[in-house]
Amino acid sequence: METQSENACFGGVQGVYSHKSEACNCDMTFGLFLPEEARDGPVPVLWYLSGLTCTHENAMTKAGAQGWAAEQGIALVFPDTSPRGDDVADDDAYDLGKGAGFYVNATQDPWAPHFRMWDYVAEELPALITRNFAVDADRQAITGHSMGGHGALTLAMGLPGRYASVSAFAPISNPVASDWGRKQLTAYLGSDESKWAAHDASLLMRERGFDGSILVDTGTSDQFIDLLRPEALAEAATARRQQAILRMQPGYDHSYFFISTFMEDHVAFHAEALYAG
Repeated sequence: METQSENACFGGVQGVYSHKSEACNCDMTFGLFLPEEARDGPVPVLWYLSGLTCTHENAMTKAGAQGWAAEQGIALVFPDTSPRGDDVADDDAYDLGKGAGFYVNATQDPWAPHFRMWDYVAEELPALITRNFAVDADRQAITGHSMGGHGALTLAMGLPGRYASVSAFAPISNPVASDWGRKQLTAYLGSDESKWAAHDASLLMRERGFDGSILVDTGTSDQFIDLLRPEALAEAATARRQQAILRMQPGYDHSYFFISTFMEDHVAFHAEALYAG
């Protein structure tokens, strides 16, 4: 692991680090904010998964999360959204390939050799971080935006007991029924739709739900709302009688202005779950 940068930030340190990823078979970069409390021992961690076209840097610089995390004594991890490198497959479209890993393990060519973002976020990166930084592996929560919201919800429901809480900003809630999903799941996982269900938050909600706290915010003026399908997640949660806070925020769109507006709510929501008991 190599240190790319470390900057003092709200009494703690915002770092950027790179490493050779076995899961993705390439070099990967991530951001990590450690609050002041990490100097004295391991702190809880909140994972932030970013959306289409993003890298580790977008939320790190635009979401306004570090100040709120510092108040709560919580670390923040900002992984990249896909593998990178000259030998990594890509596509001319913004919503497939680099910047659009969709947090799945690809099984189809040309994606399979590198696009294993589920394993990277679920296994490899947590192990690397807990080995090298004062982060408590037993106190984790997860959030994300858009494609990252999809990833946060599916990881939370797909890994029971891992995360104390999950939240999302404008998540892609029902990708098997959306153009933001069918295209990518076909490319990465193949045409057998039965293999897609493990990566659809609405289907997972109906099947298993989440044994923890859930918060989801979506703007009523989100320009991509028809692709996000928040109603599918709401219907699934209602059918399961899942306890969840699902909010439609009047006038807000899909941008980081929306995310930064409600970031305090989300960090406080996760802090309550992470420090419970």
